[in-house]
Amino acid sequence: MSALPRFVPSSQELHDADWIRSSHSTGANNCVEVTPVGAGGLAVRDSKNPQGPALVFTPAAWADFLSAIRGGDI
Repeated sequence: MSALPRFVPSSQELHDADWIRSSHSTGANNCVEVTPVGAGGLAVRDSKNPQGPALVFTPAAWADFLSAIRGGDI
């Protein structure tokens, strides 16, 4: 199995992605969208630029990121 890339130059490269927007987002498109990729990974993109780049997180990296947000570290 190949490793997940950490960055995808265009989210259009993630074929058959089903992007999900937060239920807390407003109609102003000031949010991010996520989609599952690979073996438990998660891609994240800016909703204002749906053809733009996406960051790809492993499950562990995403959990660490959310923990840092919840803990007020970032």
